[in-house]
Amino acid sequence: MEYTEKVMDHFANPRNVGTIENASGVGTVGNAQCGDIMKVYLKIEDNIVEDAKFKTFGCGAAVATSSMATELIIGKTIDEALKITNKTVMDALGGLPPVKVHCSCLAEEALHAALWDYAEKHGITIDGLKPPEEVEH
Repeated sequence: MEYTEKVMDHFANPRNVGTIENASGVGTVGNAQCGDIMKVYLKIEDNIVEDAKFKTFGCGAAVATSSMATELIIGKTIDEALKITNKTVMDALGGLPPVKVHCSCLAEEALHAALWDYAEKHGITIDGLKPPEEVEH
């Protein structure tokens, strides 16, 4: 299985690992059966994602996609953040092996779940945002 240099770099040196105290939104997605679980924390002020952190339990591609997704979302407005898809994450990493594409989908779902949590906490509606699926334990 071939990984790009960028994937290897984000796996070996993940950015934004950790948690955010009193996060504006927290999203947890994954599937315990396949072993990949991602938790994303967002700090949102004045409609801008000021900070993003993650904790991922999973394979190297899951860590790399989480790392890249948090890099991509910081500094974005909520509407821009919503446009970050699994394809955006994969393209930014220079691609993923077909068997690992689901990791980039999890990264997209984790970002969206955190945005959903933010919207719920603040009683707002974010156009185009769907509720996250329940995480299987």
